[in-house]
Amino acid sequence: MQNTSTTRYVLVAGEASGDILGANLIKHLKKHQPNAVFEGIGGPLMEAQGLASMVPMDRLSVMGLVEVLGRLRELLGIRKRLYQSCVSNPPTAFIGIDSPDFNMPLARKLKQVGIPTVHYVSPSVWAWRQKRIFNIKKSVDLMLALFPFELPIYHQHNIPVVCVGHTLADDIPLESDASLAREELRLGAVKGPVFAILPGSREGEVSRLAPLFIDTMKLIQQQEPNATFLIPAANQARREQIQTLLQEASMEAVLVDGQSRTVMAAADAILLASGTAALEAMLVKRPMVVSYRVNKLTFAIMSRMIKVPYVSLPNLLANAPLVPELLQDEAVPENLATQLLQTWREFVDDKAIQAKYLELHKMLRKNAGETGATAILSMLGEPSPQEPFSTQGRPL
Repeated sequence: MQNTSTTRYVLVAGEASGDILGANLIKHLKKHQPNAVFEGIGGPLMEAQGLASMVPMDRLSVMGLVEVLGRLRELLGIRKRLYQSCVSNPPTAFIGIDSPDFNMPLARKLKQVGIPTVHYVSPSVWAWRQKRIFNIKKSVDLMLALFPFELPIYHQHNIPVVCVGHTLADDIPLESDASLAREELRLGAVKGPVFAILPGSREGEVSRLAPLFIDTMKLIQQQEPNATFLIPAANQARREQIQTLLQEASMEAVLVDGQSRTVMAAADAILLASGTAALEAMLVKRPMVVSYRVNKLTFAIMSRMIKVPYVSLPNLLANAPLVPELLQDEAVPENLATQLLQTWREFVDDKAIQAKYLELHKMLRKNAGETGATAILSMLGEPSPQEPFSTQGRPL
């Protein structure tokens, strides 16, 4: 059993969604182990919970098979430093949070030298590159999965796994009041519809998607002259980037520092980049259109490997086309504007989709931070109020 006075966890998150999950996990680990130390790489939320981050989290925030090549040397250098640090001073456990291409090779090497390893957020082995499951088995002692549909492949390969749900489902109320959100953002009275526009949190994403989304806003404004557009900026650099693009396009929008959830709750409909934001939009019960563009070579490679019919989490969870997905060549301003306006106008009367949103929200409410923390403690042999898991990853 670990001595809580010397308990030390190394956690690595590479983007904003991982920072949310990591912060919540640290919060609940501290409830059980108040003297635990947390090191590694994380963002402002994890740092606020006490994580000492060795480099800024955004140094890991890169997406795409082609895009990563320009940063490969730096990324390998960071990973080497983490490995050397863990080997020279072994932590109680290593916890990789998403970013599997960075975290999984590190976890595998650490597991080989006897350091317990946890991965939080299952890689999409159920969707593409399914043979990765064999590497995952060699790399992790415990998988913390977000969604129930991810469990069967781990059970099949006898990999310990616990479905923890999603912290956003825990935090977001089952009903989100648009008027209260607008008051919080100090919007004042609005005459027309409010559209939330979320082009992503990474520099590359915003470069690709913000010009497309701004052109879409122009077309929407032609049909809805009184429309208000809200754009949350993940940080000051993204705010400046988006502001410049708006000025170049002679387009107006309300820029909000962070508060993406409040922005979505304040909206009548949402246009967003595929990713965790789509899950958040579903949880605040707003109609949405999901869109994405990547490097053409990246898309050509990935489209041949993906084995599922959807990319957005609402559709994957429902196993049905709940929300429109317009990707790559289909992602043009005319299509996006038409689809967003149609989705907005139809949603208010579509009780079936509203009921499905609520059903999925309830399904994902599992007290993620506490469930994940107690699963980790069980793996380490610490006393836990929850049921331990078997070697097959099912509750005993």
